[in-house]
Amino acid sequence: MGSTNRHVVPNPDGGWDVRKPDAQRSSSHQPTQAEAINRAREIVQNAGGGEVVTHGRDGRIRDSDTIAPGNDPNPPRDRK
Repeated sequence: MGSTNRHVVPNPDGGWDVRKPDAQRSSSHQPTQAEAINRAREIVQNAGGGEVVTHGRDGRIRDSDTIAPGNDPNPPRDRK
């Protein structure tokens, strides 16, 4: 994973954290998951694109979103 990717993970003390993979500290802490996702998208977009990976309260991956101009592993098919 590139350094521009961010994960949205639950914080044990409440709220949601935006974390860089393998980082000790959070990039951001937000009270709701939606706010954390929006902040993660901003961070990734400002860094030039990448992935925002959202985890559920159980820690398992719920969703992944490629922020342009990132490298989408599953791009939409051309409809010709």
